[in-house]
Amino acid sequence: MRKKDFSAITPELLALSEKMCENSRIDPSLYDTYSVKRGLRDLNGNGVLTGLTEISEIAAKKKLPDGTLVPCAGELFYRGINIKDLIAGFVAGNRFGFEETTYLLLFGQLPDAHALAEFRKLLGRYRCIPPNFLRDVIMKKPSKDIMNALSRSVLMLYSYDDKADDISLPNVLRQCIQLISEFPLLICYNYAAKMHYHNGKGLYINVPNPKLSTAETILQLFRPDEQYTELEARVLDLSLVLHAEHGGGNNSTFTTHVVTSSGSDTYSTVVASLGSLKGPKHGGANIKVVQMMADIQAHLSDPSDEKELKSYLTAILDKQAFDHAGLIYGMGHAIYSVSDPRAEVLNSFVGKLAEEKGREEEYALYEKVERCASQLIAEKRKIYKGVSVNIDFYSGFIYEMLGLPQELYTPLFAAARIVGWSAHRMEELINAGKIIRPAYMGVLPRRPYVPMEQR
Repeated sequence: MRKKDFSAITPELLALSEKMCENSRIDPSLYDTYSVKRGLRDLNGNGVLTGLTEISEIAAKKKLPDGTLVPCAGELFYRGINIKDLIAGFVAGNRFGFEETTYLLLFGQLPDAHALAEFRKLLGRYRCIPPNFLRDVIMKKPSKDIMNALSRSVLMLYSYDDKADDISLPNVLRQCIQLISEFPLLICYNYAAKMHYHNGKGLYINVPNPKLSTAETILQLFRPDEQYTELEARVLDLSLVLHAEHGGGNNSTFTTHVVTSSGSDTYSTVVASLGSLKGPKHGGANIKVVQMMADIQAHLSDPSDEKELKSYLTAILDKQAFDHAGLIYGMGHAIYSVSDPRAEVLNSFVGKLAEEKGREEEYALYEKVERCASQLIAEKRKIYKGVSVNIDFYSGFIYEMLGLPQELYTPLFAAARIVGWSAHRMEELINAGKIIRPAYMGVLPRRPYVPMEQR
């Protein structure tokens, strides 16, 4: 088979796919008949309880005296500590917070000054890749998709690890800390290779400074001149902290638990979680926000005209504009309704970065879309619990102002969430001991085998 044929969808494949759909489609009413929780959620959107965790907790409802649960302002807790208090602490101390947050999520307690300094040294020492890995893996066959390249790189690291299959806790901790340290390099180097070999751009490979924070390292590795402002690094650091963990029930973290429960190695587990995060329903929402905002600006004659803006947002909701999906991206969340605490914290810093970048008018438009969309969605969808922006609404705008391309948005999410995955992997190893195996009910009637000559 010739190379160009590998990606071809032939008439034979089309016919087979139609046959597959014809013989694999399940009657939707059966899900109600057997009370199947599709997406592991009940009719009210509440997740099915499949495990316990001490790593993080999301609070979006409060219980009234009569026992009724009602929506409330969202709260996020890392190891029992309110995320807003955690951030306020390192901001007041003029510290980068991602490393401190990583320590908290992994080890269950806040580090003192000495422990934090030693942990940062440890991360800096591991912030390298094996000899010749850049040449033999990253440069050998660069991928056009950075998430694909990141997954491949992680799988290849298995070959460089003499204890790759050892799932004892000390060894898994070592592997996780290495991956947390290596992700910025794997992301930036794979992007540099992609831009050179697929886009014809110049190739530059910056060497990481082990004394820099993770956020500083990302900017230093990504930019040819290795330069960045203090505010840029602080805002990126904040974004990493807010993306590091979000309960055990999100799709990629649940994947971490499932694969870990099978006894698989760390590299395979992380790659499975990366595959989950790559899906646009999970890790790509902020890209859609940026694209939607560009579309809105392109179609408005006067972005300051709220009436014109509401008219276009209505067209988006009516599937008559943008991608015709009927969604205003960055609005609403599966759990939060009154407010997403991550969005609230991030928004408090977006304005400062917009001012530094001279993009105040765009930021004003974001705020206007947030206000108008919340009202329109509530009215058109008859949602009474409230609709608020989620973290994706502003995170893409931040990355755009930092000069980061859209193909790096989800990999940057991964560079943060690898911390949460690592913590949950070790929690699963410590506490579970049983393979996760949910039940699926067969609903096709029994039928006899038909001999070849009678078919």
